[in-house]
Amino acid sequence: MIEKLINLQKNSYSPYSNYKVSAIVVMKDGKEFDGVNVENASYGAAICAERSAIVSAISNGYTKGDFEELHVMVGSGEIGMPCFLCRQVISELFDKDKKVYAYSTNGDVEVHTVEELCPYPFGSDDLI
Repeated sequence: MIEKLINLQKNSYSPYSNYKVSAIVVMKDGKEFDGVNVENASYGAAICAERSAIVSAISNGYTKGDFEELHVMVGSGEIGMPCFLCRQVISELFDKDKKVYAYSTNGDVEVHTVEELCPYPFGSDDLI
């Protein structure tokens, strides 16, 4: 998975921050979807690699509960965790016991469950 993530970072569009991020979401049936961060001069219009991969899976017909695991890597040499916008999307679509793997380009990895990353999720039950 590490080599796939490193190669995928070449597709990152990050001319402003030069902070390259790649992600691969693995579905319960084994299918994989890639994502990279895509920046924009209007910073709020940027999309993270994690959401890029997740949205790609949804666009291909997958739905809540079909997600098995998420792998993410930042190109800085350090381990980077999903931002809170990504965590919101992850908590909406992944079961709470599913794993998120965060890698460094040096081969280090941290593994957390969705519940560990999102201990107090905001979901449909919170809507009035």
